Amino acid sequence: MKSFLLVLLAMGGLVSNAAMADAGLDLAKAKNCMACHAVANKVVGPAYKDVAAKYAGQKDAEAKLVAKVMKGGSGVWGAIPMPANTQVSEAEAHTLVKWVLSQK
Repeated sequence: MKSFLLVLLAMGGLVSNAAMADAGLDLAKAKNCMACHAVANKVVGPAYKDVAAKYAGQKDAEAKLVAKVMKGGSGVWGAIPMPANTQVSEAEAHTLVKWVLSQK
């Protein structure tokens, strides 16, 4: 019985991760993030995999990146600034950043 429950819990975690991946990618497309970013390649801005690698293990990474998504930023990835994304709510920014940070 315990084994069965552990399998169910593990499957629920996989579904949650898959749902988060779909929601994050869908949101990135809907909010035009993919116009300047891609998962694996630098476009105008850095690849999401590179962002995830740079911020891996940093406890404040989510908060830092949410602020950058909403307010914009410059100087971290080169001379081209990232504009503020006024069409993105704070909740959406958290969803996007969690997804970005999950990229490997």
